[in-house]
Amino acid sequence: MKAEARLFGGVALFFWAAAGLYGVWSGEAAGTTALVVAGGMAGVIGFFFLVQYRRRGSRPQDRTDADVAEAAGPVAFFPDESPFPIVVALGSALTATGVVFGLWLFLIGSVVLARGVYGMVFQYARR
Repeated sequence: MKAEARLFGGVALFFWAAAGLYGVWSGEAAGTTALVVAGGMAGVIGFFFLVQYRRRGSRPQDRTDADVAEAAGPVAFFPDESPFPIVVALGSALTATGVVFGLWLFLIGSVVLARGVYGMVFQYARR
């Protein structure tokens, strides 16, 4: 994950440098803000990869002297089917529709959305 952390960290630095130059030369706030936000999103991903690298250590893919056989075995946990993504989608749709049509629909959508997110987060907590 070290290579991925460096890659996304470099992308974040590029966007932030471009935002600084763009903000000075153009004086336009919307483009500068978009570049700063894009750099922030890349920075979050880079930070995630850096934390995973420090937590789990080096992978065989990170070393140049590694053999293919070192990466064999189970990769990760892949969950089976779950109803919660559909609940989250329904809650998001109801919440967005509630912004247009009224507070009552927004509140219903928020409850459905919160239940879906809670279910997605904690469905494998006892695993």
